[in-house]
Amino acid sequence: MYEQIKKILMTSFNVAEEDFVEGATLDDLGLDSLDLVELSMQLETLGARVTDDEMVEAGRLDAVVALLESRLATTG
Repeated sequence: MYEQIKKILMTSFNVAEEDFVEGATLDDLGLDSLDLVELSMQLETLGARVTDDEMVEAGRLDAVVALLESRLATTG
């Protein structure tokens, strides 16, 4: 799941490969509130819904990945 989200961030939001470090926050990746809305819509294509508000609350990329994985586990 991490790699799928990483690919979305790199292709749709121009996040550089070197920005993906352990503990990276969404802010570290240069995502603003409008980006989070767009990202939440793109993540739905992976099969589960995570809102932009939930992403803000999660704060870090690894937490967003975990949230999405838990949603997929409950919907699958």
